[in-house]
Amino acid sequence: MKRRAAITGFPVAHSRSPLIHGHWLAEHGIEGSYEKIAVPPDAAQAFYGDFRESGLVGCNVTVPNKEVAAAACDELDDAARAMGAANTLWLDDAGRLIGANTDGLGFLGNLDQTLPGWDNGLSHAVVLGAGGAARAVIWALLSRGVKTVVIVNRTYQKAADLQVRFGADSIARHWEDLEELLGKTGMLVNTTSLGMSGQPPLEIDLRNLPESAIVTDLVYVPLETPLLARARARGNPVADGLGMLMHQAVPAFERWFGVRPRVTEELRALVLADLGRAP
Repeated sequence: MKRRAAITGFPVAHSRSPLIHGHWLAEHGIEGSYEKIAVPPDAAQAFYGDFRESGLVGCNVTVPNKEVAAAACDELDDAARAMGAANTLWLDDAGRLIGANTDGLGFLGNLDQTLPGWDNGLSHAVVLGAGGAARAVIWALLSRGVKTVVIVNRTYQKAADLQVRFGADSIARHWEDLEELLGKTGMLVNTTSLGMSGQPPLEIDLRNLPESAIVTDLVYVPLETPLLARARARGNPVADGLGMLMHQAVPAFERWFGVRPRVTEELRALVLADLGRAP
């Protein structure tokens, strides 16, 4: 029987996930499909609550439904439980709805491939933002043994709320403290939409940032954000956000279709072409 999976959320028209999963289905000769299913917020509770009736073996969940999807699950993995959000769902052999969050794994997979050994001796990181993407990055960094993750957000209370969620290894600081914080960090991660095409710029001064510090931006449109361009020009090692998109899809595909795919240069070129970029 043809196995069906999908990206669900609202909106989903812009999603590149069908391109990624479609490439892997073809590469491995699997009879399956990966679709786009728009699930508006007012329909989310019913959709995920009745997931067994959907005809899908599993799905990805994008904004704004990750928290609702997690609440509908019979069981969550450690990452989804820590973040209070699920981006990958599947039905187990008993028909129970299981939820996972692979965003953090995608973040780690991208860095492992782009900057091998990036976490060797990394003890201090600064994360900009306090939304769902920040949760994933904080979880990922702490899982790799980073001792201190500083959360910096323009609305301080949101950063403080994340500090409560992740405990003593995370620290909330005000945006006004950023310049001072950059002077002693080994990694800077932007999880906000600032710098994305159509969004306001991310205006921060990198003057104090050590040249050895890694800079990564989850934004991938444009592929090289102004933050990454400035960091690269001053000699910092950098990683763009496109790899995270591809790597977070790997464990989901394996779960639904039984094969663990690889993130290759061919796949990256395919996604870049769809974004209107040359590889």
